Amino acid sequence: MKKDISIVISGEAGQGIRTVELLIIKALKNLGYNVFSTSEFMSRVRGGNNTTEIRVSNKNIQAFVDKIDILIVFSKDGLKRIDNRISKNTIIIGEDDFIEEKYKNGQYKIKEVALSSLAKEVGGLIYSNVLTFGLLAGIFNINPDLLNTSITKHFSTKGKDIIDNNIKAVSKGYEKGKELKLEVQIDKDEKIKNKIVISGTESIGIGALAGGCNFITAYPMSPSTGVIQFLAKHSEEFGVVVEQAEDEISAINMVQGAWYAGARAMTTTSGGGFALMEEGISLSGMAEVPVVIHLAQRPGPATGLPTRTEQGDLNLALYAGHGEFPRIIFAPGNFKDGIYLTQKAFNLADKYQVPVIILTDQFFIDSYQCIEKIDFSDFKIQNYITKTDQNYKRYMYTENGISQRGVPSYGEGFVRFDSHEHDEEGFITEDFDTRKKMVDKRFKKSELISKESIDAEIAGSKNYKTLIVGWGSTYGVIKEAIEELNNNDIAFAYFKQVYPLPKNTKDILSKAKNRIIIENNATSQFGNLIKTCTGIEFDRHILKYDGTPFSLEEIINEIKTIK
Repeated sequence: MKKDISIVISGEAGQGIRTVELLIIKALKNLGYNVFSTSEFMSRVRGGNNTTEIRVSNKNIQAFVDKIDILIVFSKDGLKRIDNRISKNTIIIGEDDFIEEKYKNGQYKIKEVALSSLAKEVGGLIYSNVLTFGLLAGIFNINPDLLNTSITKHFSTKGKDIIDNNIKAVSKGYEKGKELKLEVQIDKDEKIKNKIVISGTESIGIGALAGGCNFITAYPMSPSTGVIQFLAKHSEEFGVVVEQAEDEISAINMVQGAWYAGARAMTTTSGGGFALMEEGISLSGMAEVPVVIHLAQRPGPATGLPTRTEQGDLNLALYAGHGEFPRIIFAPGNFKDGIYLTQKAFNLADKYQVPVIILTDQFFIDSYQCIEKIDFSDFKIQNYITKTDQNYKRYMYTENGISQRGVPSYGEGFVRFDSHEHDEEGFITEDFDTRKKMVDKRFKKSELISKESIDAEIAGSKNYKTLIVGWGSTYGVIKEAIEELNNNDIAFAYFKQVYPLPKNTKDILSKAKNRIIIENNATSQFGNLIKTCTGIEFDRHILKYDGTPFSLEEIINEIKTIK
């Protein structure tokens, strides 16, 4: 088999596909393989058709691919929605009843495995997923002792009988996988064993903890909910107060109240929830109270496709809130940046007293990948709270626009918080001169924020003629495509900060003769932002907005058409 293998598991919600994914990617990483997995699923608790793609490689990978080398079918509808991805080289594994007749014409590679019957021998259909884990482990020749250890750890809270039955199931699956005699020829790398496997959700949660987050509140909304669940799971260990709000309006206001009292707080939501937060975001702009918001994008408008992916909310983040005030928007494209940027968001929100928004999407949040271990000694929690005196003025005019931020009971001063326009002490005013001075004061911070912006990173040729621009979750697929094509005329500019634009934006774009932007939305929102801020237009826009991420094959084919 190839040195880069794509495995797809297709079945219904409730059949435990996620369990197979988590068990096998961790086992393969411990064997010395780079892994990347991503899921797409219907918006339902049970039924429908979901798929998980697991890539195994000897190189760094972080992209979805169309090709399927091994397809494991869990249900009768498991082949229908991915029919266009199945080729004559795809090895289809599943029960005879689950494989449509058109695939039984002798032209397709079919390996019939009666997973249901094998599962019933162990104790019931519920063990089909663990059998599948064992089957894949047999194909990759993973040490059986490692499998037993994985099962014991994964089901440690379920009791001895459950653990024993799952060990039986994984053993049966392992035997069946060995019988298939599928040779895997992927080079192993001992260094990979030292990496860690995390999800996009975990990267945001870890970054929040590294940023000193000690309060989170949110109203559940896919695909963002995993972040509050992650922090709730580790709340006692790290001293985080977790509150499920009654709605998103309450959530954004609780976050501001927490910062006002001296906490470091965040909320997590998706597009519809963020829309409800807009008045609160505007309040943050006027009251100069820090907020950190994680916005996990999904296709809109309205409910849209609640479990799919899209980069459709950049404009929402850019223009949310009535009135004019500064803000910062990050868009991590890999999980290391997810950690670093979320950590940085707390320090910048504290320093500049502005909203900081972290933009991700369903593809980013629900994927897993290998990353190098993080040295957390590099992280510094930067607090900017001042001990007040009796002459304290919350909104004092300063040369750089940043007033000292006090909190109640820390010092002798009175700390005011006001949604109206106010004077230096925080008293409501309708004086026109004061109004102008306060607007100017708030916008002075924009100059400092811009100076501290994170440069776009260049991958590929330094002497490029064509520059491909991407932001956020398109990072992995564009980078891998550039590396595979190895064209000296082409480079990739990865933007992890989308507002304010990085200082090097105009320079790197001006250098290119041909400028192309790739976005998961219908109107090229980031391309329009760049044009507005720099006057530079793109020669071509490659856009996708059907609810799915770009595949590696799509991007390579698009780049090959560049003249």
